[in-house]
Amino acid sequence: MKLYAVSDGPPSLAVRMTLKAMHIQYQLINVDFCALEHRTEDYAKMNPQKEIPVLDDDGFHLSESIAIMQYLCDKYAPLSTLYPVDPNERALVNQRLCFNMGFYYAPISAHSMAPIFFDYERTPMSLKKVENALEVFETYLQRLGTKYAASDNVTIADFALVSSTLCLEAIDFDLSPYPLVQKWYSTFKAEYPELWQIANSGMQEINEFEHNPPDLSNMEHPFHPTRKSKA
Repeated sequence: MKLYAVSDGPPSLAVRMTLKAMHIQYQLINVDFCALEHRTEDYAKMNPQKEIPVLDDDGFHLSESIAIMQYLCDKYAPLSTLYPVDPNERALVNQRLCFNMGFYYAPISAHSMAPIFFDYERTPMSLKKVENALEVFETYLQRLGTKYAASDNVTIADFALVSSTLCLEAIDFDLSPYPLVQKWYSTFKAEYPELWQIANSGMQEINEFEHNPPDLSNMEHPFHPTRKSKA
């Protein structure tokens, strides 16, 4: 098994935490984002979207981090609490995964990551979108009343949400107005230090880039065609 990943990419970190939690041996292949290795035709043979990560399980190529995590659980640990079998419990995990992808990570990435890597500015509106996402997550945690995002057990939904939230920590964002989110995040770090070690490595890289932005003048934001130059 091979995982094509980028070292500070939240979706890649979520998949790596899943593999670690399941004790699956695999070869980690770092994709050089700055060198546009994900934009090559060879890479496109595995993933026509030319996005990261991609799993190669003995010739079976799968992209999209959520699909990869679900596949790993279904194939290698079908009874694991990481992705529960009970329809209601699994539905909550799936909902949190969809919430992360469409409502939580998107504004966080736009506010934290895009200004580092692309010609994109942090604005009061981008901040408001992040605050709105955090408020909704706070509400989910309050209403469900569980230790983790979808149950009292950690699930793959937590891996995705932690990988998003670490982007905020990387830019020194204050989570204290969201006490349940802050508690959930701190609990994960305390209870799963080996998994947090993976996440933290990415967070530290993003934090370093925050203070010393890389020269990515050749990169293009998918929604903003202007390029960010550090010349």
